[in-house]
Amino acid sequence: MRLLKVATCNLNQWAMDFDCNLNNIKESITQAKQAGAVIRLGPELEITGYGCEDHFLELDTINHGWECLKEILVGDWTDGILCSIGMPVIKGSERYNCQVLCFNRKIIMIRPKMWLANDGNYRELRWFTAWKHKDQLVDFQLPSEIAEAVLQQSVPFGYGYVRFLDTAVAAEVCEELFTPIPPHAELALNGVEVFMNASGSHHQLRKLDVRLRAFIGATHTRGGVYMYSNQQGCDGGRLYYDGCSCVVVNGEVVVQGSQFSLRDIEVVTAQVDLDAVASLRGSISSFQEQASCKNTVASVLVPYKLCQPFNMQMSLSSPLQINYHSPEEEIAFGPGCWLWDYLRRSGASGFLLPLSGGADSSSVAAIVGCMCQLVVKEIEKGDEQVKADAIRIGNYTDGQFPTDSKEFAKRIFYTVFMGSENSSEDTKKRAKDLADEIGSWHLDVSIDGVVSALLSLFQTLTGKRPRYKVDGGSNIENLGLQNIQARIRMVLAFMLASLLPWVHSKPGFYLVLGSSNVDEGLRGYLTKYDCSSADINPIGSISKQDLRAFLRWAAVHLGYSSLAEIEAAPPTAELEPIRSNYSQLDEVDMGMTYEELSVYGRLRKIFRCGPVSMFKNLCYRWGSRLSPSEVADKVKHFFKYYSINRHKMTVLTPSYHAESYSPEDNRFDLRQFLYNARWPYQFSKIDELVKELDGDKVAFGETSDQDKSRANGLGMGVVAAGSGDPKSGL
Repeated sequence: MRLLKVATCNLNQWAMDFDCNLNNIKESITQAKQAGAVIRLGPELEITGYGCEDHFLELDTINHGWECLKEILVGDWTDGILCSIGMPVIKGSERYNCQVLCFNRKIIMIRPKMWLANDGNYRELRWFTAWKHKDQLVDFQLPSEIAEAVLQQSVPFGYGYVRFLDTAVAAEVCEELFTPIPPHAELALNGVEVFMNASGSHHQLRKLDVRLRAFIGATHTRGGVYMYSNQQGCDGGRLYYDGCSCVVVNGEVVVQGSQFSLRDIEVVTAQVDLDAVASLRGSISSFQEQASCKNTVASVLVPYKLCQPFNMQMSLSSPLQINYHSPEEEIAFGPGCWLWDYLRRSGASGFLLPLSGGADSSSVAAIVGCMCQLVVKEIEKGDEQVKADAIRIGNYTDGQFPTDSKEFAKRIFYTVFMGSENSSEDTKKRAKDLADEIGSWHLDVSIDGVVSALLSLFQTLTGKRPRYKVDGGSNIENLGLQNIQARIRMVLAFMLASLLPWVHSKPGFYLVLGSSNVDEGLRGYLTKYDCSSADINPIGSISKQDLRAFLRWAAVHLGYSSLAEIEAAPPTAELEPIRSNYSQLDEVDMGMTYEELSVYGRLRKIFRCGPVSMFKNLCYRWGSRLSPSEVADKVKHFFKYYSINRHKMTVLTPSYHAESYSPEDNRFDLRQFLYNARWPYQFSKIDELVKELDGDKVAFGETSDQDKSRANGLGMGVVAAGSGDPKSGL
């Protein structure tokens, strides 16, 4: 037997905070060595942090990376342990995303990334060059200070692997695993048994299984030990890196780290038998045949043994059941951990949330409540860093620290119900009940006086006073009156966030939390510069459907029972007067349901559909219920309002990224914000298709009355059963 102990880790790095990142790296190496590991793998670009973006273009960033690496190398950190450390490196005039393999205070080789992530949230080609020379390792001249410190002038640079006396080890960096022809296939044929994947992978609902299937597939048919390391936490942007570092042996997961955690450092180790890898490969005839005619990959020899012989005191890591969180748990824990990182690193003393008693703001409140619960639990487990941050943020004195989540929430969380004459007593009560369950400092505020003052000023200026539509006013008046209320709430929220801590003799300021969901952003069903305008928004890319499911889950699992009543209430903005014959409802206002919006969003973004393609797809999906002309009307209605309101995305509050059809304008969904909202060319094409389809139906004997009967009971905004289900594949 060749027994090998390996360590991989989740690290909560912070872009451009070199002290923080270096300390985390050192501590992870220390923990790996204490556990007896001889290989330690860290996340991609761990020295700088993955999310530096245009800071990667600064020479300072590169130089500071080398300075940190030098500090690791001149100490005893790498003695007896192979460390793969991520950092940017400039070779000649090109900048590369690299894994630096270090052992016994020397750099063994530098492995540049060959296939860069350059879609979705990723722009690596903006900052890095892909390494294209797969046929050789070249000499890289080390910076003079590094060369003097480690007594090395040059090191091998490029695509290759490291040969020890008893095994072979190689790096495969993040995106390379997901390419059509991943490097590990060729490396395995060259005898590499241990693969180290350093990654900077963000959380997205229902995404983890895709990642784990790739690790399992990499070693299931070709054998091997696959190590995966990831960043974890908010490193300064919209993404939450969701950890889940793991080790897979011959297609089976033997150790898995946490996906959501408040810990800065988490090291997981596995004891593996490399003879099991050799045995599997020797039993696969096709592997043997392909290995016999492989393309030779360059390597670096290190005359050292990593493995231990058979030893009954060293137990092997066994396959385990993979831990997957439900989407509801992901919504609670992912944004909750992200909020904690943002809070502790921003210098703020807490959060302020305009709490309307509706589903969206209540979801945000529940996530903050979950964050408070996580903080208390982590302190109970003995995490001194979380404890120190909580003491500072909560302004504890005399050795006190949080022991109860409700008490902690009272110190760091304001909720404000900003009611008007259009608000119902039901929503006011729901907001108060939820605030009591979470423990927030809750206020009830009437904004009617401010609204009246603004309307009086307007009347003085123009001689006219606008009326609501239900009172005989025009659409323009009606919209203007709604927007006044929404924007007053934004101004009031920021005023309270800055001054309430002063009123209560608390230090600092509070961050204002937004609460618009991804579907409202897509449709533009929000007022520009209203309560959707905040400092950060934890639900900005989560669908209404998922939020409703989360509320049902949180009512039970977080202990906030009032959420069940909130979830059951129909969504309403409560910006218009309530009358016996009229009640404002979101889906009526939008002319479509949230279920439909989810379908439109996935087709538009994930499946890259323009109006015509979306019409064709929906004819297949909804054709049993709706006629082509009805489908056309729905598609036109969506694209009209999407394009009219696209400008709102340019000022959208920075939101936690959780959904692949997010319309977020700044990083993810890059499109113009000035459209011809009539879409004349595209809509005319749809009209032509409708005529063709109607003609086909007449030819087959189907009448227009039959068309109508097929859609019987399905008014605007109602879709075929299951068509909006996030799991339906749309």
